[in-house]
Amino acid sequence: MAQKIQILDEINETLKRIVPDSCGITKVEMEGPEVVIYTRNPEAFFSTENLVSKIAFELKKRVNIRTDKSLLSNPEQAKKIILNLIPEDADIKEIYFEEPFSQVVIEAIKKGIVIGKGGEISKKIILETGWTPRILRAPTSKSETLSGIRKHLFKHADERKKFLLKTAEDIYAPKTETNRQWITFTALGGFREVGRSCMLLQTESTKVLLDAGINFSSDDPYPYIDTLGYPLNELDAIVISHAHSDHSGLLPFLYKMGYDGPVYCTEPTRDLMTLLQFDYLDVSLTQDKNAPYSESDVKNALLHSITRDYREVTDIAPDVRLTLHNAAHILGSSSVHLNIGEGQHNLVYSGDIKYGLTRLFDNIDVKYPRIETLIIESTYGSRDALQTPRAEAEQRLIEIIQETTQFGGNVIIPVFGVGRGQEICMVIEDAYKKGLIDDKNSIYVEGMVKEASAIHTAYPEFLRKSLEKRILTNDSPFDSDLFKSVKREDRDKICQGSGAVILTTSGMMNGGPVMDYFYKLAENPANTLLFVGYLAEGTFGRKIQQGLKTIPISENGKTRKLEVKMRIETIDGFSGHADFNQLLSYAASLKPKPKKILVDHGDPTRSVELSKNLSAKFGISSSAIRNLETVRLR
Repeated sequence: MAQKIQILDEINETLKRIVPDSCGITKVEMEGPEVVIYTRNPEAFFSTENLVSKIAFELKKRVNIRTDKSLLSNPEQAKKIILNLIPEDADIKEIYFEEPFSQVVIEAIKKGIVIGKGGEISKKIILETGWTPRILRAPTSKSETLSGIRKHLFKHADERKKFLLKTAEDIYAPKTETNRQWITFTALGGFREVGRSCMLLQTESTKVLLDAGINFSSDDPYPYIDTLGYPLNELDAIVISHAHSDHSGLLPFLYKMGYDGPVYCTEPTRDLMTLLQFDYLDVSLTQDKNAPYSESDVKNALLHSITRDYREVTDIAPDVRLTLHNAAHILGSSSVHLNIGEGQHNLVYSGDIKYGLTRLFDNIDVKYPRIETLIIESTYGSRDALQTPRAEAEQRLIEIIQETTQFGGNVIIPVFGVGRGQEICMVIEDAYKKGLIDDKNSIYVEGMVKEASAIHTAYPEFLRKSLEKRILTNDSPFDSDLFKSVKREDRDKICQGSGAVILTTSGMMNGGPVMDYFYKLAENPANTLLFVGYLAEGTFGRKIQQGLKTIPISENGKTRKLEVKMRIETIDGFSGHADFNQLLSYAASLKPKPKKILVDHGDPTRSVELSKNLSAKFGISSSAIRNLETVRLR
């Protein structure tokens, strides 16, 4: 039997004070950190000016108004009403009813048309059917991943409802009141290294894990989860900063090993990390490797996700509030702000950040209510790690493509499927519009780039305003006819031709389609391999970049030496990470200034150098701690 959540008494008292009796409230409950109010008279809520906003402001929580279940229309009848209310140009793709939540999910290309001016159509749907609309934007091109995620959440709506009710009990459990108030931070992975990011924030009553990554390029790929000393189900929450596998790749394994609590992230992060986790399983299968988790574990993690918008304050434990902020790294990437113990301590975990111009995202957030401790990345944390200015990098990219293809060569550009792939697509599309690339060049996109790009179009509000506008007006650069999709059987023909530009995964050449193209094109000096992103130590891409010229490969059951004769180029101005000067500028721009800085996510020398420079420049205590070190924050 569910426990009574004490905070509901406070919520009901507030509602009695500010909500007119005519609203006919029949039930109030908590779904995770959200307040759900059931009513017999939803019209009274809408006719009272700004009432829902006032309730949310008073309660400092997201508030959902739903019609009492006894008043819900038959779904078949409701669907007819909904289709009659919504204009055809909304381009509806799906309508389905989540009975446990009294919600109708409407997926459409034109989300704004479904909502209507001032929410007019949404309100009519509630008043005429009883069902509360949850409106999702459909991607502008087909995404099997996004479709699968949304169908899975719908199929298991009953299970999610039970999970959210149970999570609310945990979040709003009575606080532990003692004089022994302490806060510690433990590095479990990703300190003085790039990869397997994972850290633990612990108070007297709460344990929160920040990120759960894997380092695929290491012989020691997993964070030190086994040192926790207690079962994983004692964790209160996991927060994922962004979808890249070195930050989220281990998450399904934690559910396999017994964790059954919530994972908090943005909605795009949820979808992209699911894409990457399934891709990892596919690659493991093709390479005959044993993955640490299965498809069912990925789906289990998905069902336990609670998504938040940027700058939305959310209770995640009795003494911890979470706010996610734009990190401008990849779609949905976040810097994580934790308010601990009613303002006792405020921690900001930067995650991976970009402090500078990109075609994809608006500027990173730098303003916070309070910061006592900052955890900052150091991927490019040394003075020798300065990136080429963006305009110069874009010009150089086009020049290399022109130089290679005008003499019959082909260009391979290894990219991360999420982030770099979309960035490079936009640069190439812009060059094509300017006539710098013509129809003699065929631009091929393979790997997960196309799928990830489709997911980008479902979340234009997370993108740069100019790009958001393009997507909302049916002018998405990712849907351009310039970009040709590729099947495995097309590769030989592409490589035998000329003038091709091939964007493909994986970005560090640790596997994926890029390896097939490389083996086919490496021995022709007319071709070019162009790196546009960070290459971790030990990866195949880093070895090629550093001059590896002979590679043993297997052909028809025999081993031969492949001679790398193709041109090798690197352009570092496209990174989704801030370089050394940008990291210092980010720290200088933060308001307010932190009192302590811990440096993570960088090679040992870069982490240490950034730490020293931060201390010298800002007079702030800064440390490049090692994995397994614990720091007392209070």
